[in-house]
Amino acid sequence: MTFLNLVVRKAVREDLANIKNFNQKMALETEGIYLEEETLASGIKALFDNSDRGFYLVSENPEFGTLGTLAITFEWSDWRNGMFWWIQSVYVKKEARKQEVFTQMYKEVKFLAKKDPFACGVRLYVEKTNLTAQKTYAQLGMKETHYQMWEELFDRT
Repeated sequence: MTFLNLVVRKAVREDLANIKNFNQKMALETEGIYLEEETLASGIKALFDNSDRGFYLVSENPEFGTLGTLAITFEWSDWRNGMFWWIQSVYVKKEARKQEVFTQMYKEVKFLAKKDPFACGVRLYVEKTNLTAQKTYAQLGMKETHYQMWEELFDRT
């Protein structure tokens, strides 16, 4: 199946249900975890309410509806005196994969970032075993960094 007439746009509040659904699918598919619906919905709303934190993009086709979503969040880099745009929560429907959906969203991210005088680059993280995604990112011109990601999560209940 080929998805022509892809439109990539900034998400609006009416996209919340699709974004939530796609985020839940992505978490189950990539990490085997279930995201709690209320927390996830609140987190998505928080990005809509605070555009200084980031925004969502949606890729859609008039005939097939929403095919992919991703979030952009911002990280200040004192080393570069600029803002990194972090691509997060990427999800493309299974039937739409390998159909340029992510490629079109990435091109829109780059287009928007290059218009931002504070943007100094685009970053994302990927599961170590997701070789298909890594190949796609390399084909789009991204490079693997020498950094590892570490974290400590806090119980906020």
